[in-house]
Amino acid sequence: EEIRDLCETATILRAGRKIATCDPREKSARALAEMMVGGTLNSAKPQLSALGDVVLDVADLSLAPQTTFGTSLKNISFSLRKGEVLGIGGVAGNGQDELVACLSGEVLRPQDRIKLNAMGIGHLAPNARRALGLLAAPEERLGHAAAPDMSLTENAMLTGMVRKELSRSGFLDWPRARAFAQEVIETFDVRTPSAQSAARSLSGGNLQKFVIGREVLQNPSVLIVNQPTWGVDAAAAAAIRQALLDLASQGAGVIIISQDLDELMEISTNFAALNAGRLSAARSMSGLSLDEIGLLLGGADAAA
Repeated sequence: EEIRDLCETATILRAGRKIATCDPREKSARALAEMMVGGTLNSAKPQLSALGDVVLDVADLSLAPQTTFGTSLKNISFSLRKGEVLGIGGVAGNGQDELVACLSGEVLRPQDRIKLNAMGIGHLAPNARRALGLLAAPEERLGHAAAPDMSLTENAMLTGMVRKELSRSGFLDWPRARAFAQEVIETFDVRTPSAQSAARSLSGGNLQKFVIGREVLQNPSVLIVNQPTWGVDAAAAAAIRQALLDLASQGAGVIIISQDLDELMEISTNFAALNAGRLSAARSMSGLSLDEIGLLLGGADAAA
C-alpha cells in the first residue's frame, strides 16, 4: 500500500529476477502481491464447527514489570475452548510479550492461575507444559524462537524432543531430529539448502515458516503464537494462517497475538484486546466492526 500511495512506477523482483514494471496506482494490492509471489493468493478458509470443552483457563493473572520498560499484567482472565481461535489484538508494548511468557512457562505464576485441561500448570516450566500439550512461538524469531548459530535440526530438537520422541534412554536421536526438521521444511515450504543450515542463514520469512511449522507439527492441545506472519510474504502468510486454522479444526485451542487486525478478523473465532496490561472480555468476531475493535484497543472495555 505504501508503494501504491507514493510511487508512480514500481518494479517487481522475484528470486533475483525482474518480473514486471508497472504503474502501481493502476494495480490492486492483490495484483502486486501475486506478481511478487508468482501465484494466486488464497485466503485462509476457516472450517465452521462447534467448539469443544475448555482446554485452557486463565484466572486473575497478574505480573509486575519484568524490566525497566516492561508492562505489568493486571488481573487477566479468559477461557479457550477446543477448536477456538482466540485473536488478541493490541498496539505493541501493551503486555503481549509478558502474556506469552506467563502462558509458555518462561515466567512462573501460582499454580491455579493457569489451567490446562483443568490441571493447574502456572508453576510448571516450559518443557513440562510442552509435555502436557501447551506450546508457544514467541515474536522474536532469531534468538528467542530459534538459536541463531544452531542448525535447523538442532532447533527442531530444542522444542520437539519430548513430543516427537527425539531422545532415547537419555541419548539424543539425531536421525529422528533430522527427519522431523525435514518434515517441517517440506510441509511448510521452507527455502533452505538443507536441515543442517544454521537458523541465522534463513531469511526472516523462511525462519518464521520453520518456527511455526515446528510447533504445529507437534500436534499441540494449545498453541500460542505471537505475530505469526510478521515479515513473511503474502503467500507464506496465507499458508501459515491456514495451518493454524487446520490445527484448530482438529480440536486444538489456538491463541494468536497480532497487531495485524486484518489477520485477526480473517481467522479468529473470538477477539479480545490487550491495553496497558489489561485484557478485554472476549467477543465473537462475527459481526464485530472495526469501530468496535478500535474502541476495545483503546481500552473502552476496561473503562466500562
